[in-house]
Amino acid sequence: YFLLANLSFSDIGFVSTIIPKMLDNIGSGSKLISYGGCLTQLYFFGLFADLDNFLLAVMALDRYVAISHPLHYAMAMNFRRCVLLVAGSWVVTTFHALVHTLLVTRLSFCGPSVIPHFFCDLVPLLKLACSSTYVNDLMLILVAGTLLIVPFVFILTSYFHIVLAILRIDSPEGKQRAFSNCTSHLSVVSLFYGTAIGVYLCPPSSPSGGMDRVFSVMYTVVTPMLNPIIY
Repeated sequence: YFLLANLSFSDIGFVSTIIPKMLDNIGSGSKLISYGGCLTQLYFFGLFADLDNFLLAVMALDRYVAISHPLHYAMAMNFRRCVLLVAGSWVVTTFHALVHTLLVTRLSFCGPSVIPHFFCDLVPLLKLACSSTYVNDLMLILVAGTLLIVPFVFILTSYFHIVLAILRIDSPEGKQRAFSNCTSHLSVVSLFYGTAIGVYLCPPSSPSGGMDRVFSVMYTVVTPMLNPIIY
């Protein structure tokens, strides 16, 4: 429940960063956002998106220990260790979001400042810059890519061992119950990471049309909406 509470808080922050401004734009007909407001939205979006990413990995670890080592669960996943895992996730994601936001402030925007997106995302902002974005692109591919791929691989590895543990269960009812719980979480993980990887691991200069916005809606709106239903 401690992990779920943090995931819920992260999801609330995730959608609160984007949806209110988007609804205001739709209701008022004005699609303007200030430079400071754009940077604020960029920072908090990066923070909560990364936090969701890390919390899903921590929850995968929790499920792995519960299913594969149930007798050691109370000792391995005690409250102190859960707090350390969540606190570490907060520290890493806060620093990562801050680095990307500060790197954007060094860019010059001298052309038409029209973002082809429904919020201030990093990739569309880099396309508008008229100064060199080499450092930003490098940080996006190396650091952001690493922080996205490593938890995803960790989740896949955890579920691989979970499946092996479930297959060793003798009771058909026990197998069915365990598989149903895992497939629900895994479907959300696949939706979140599949769309996020499609957006952020593509080179920023590549034309992807409106697919970036479709993918972004999936992991910024649909996934947080599904999490309360699933859990």
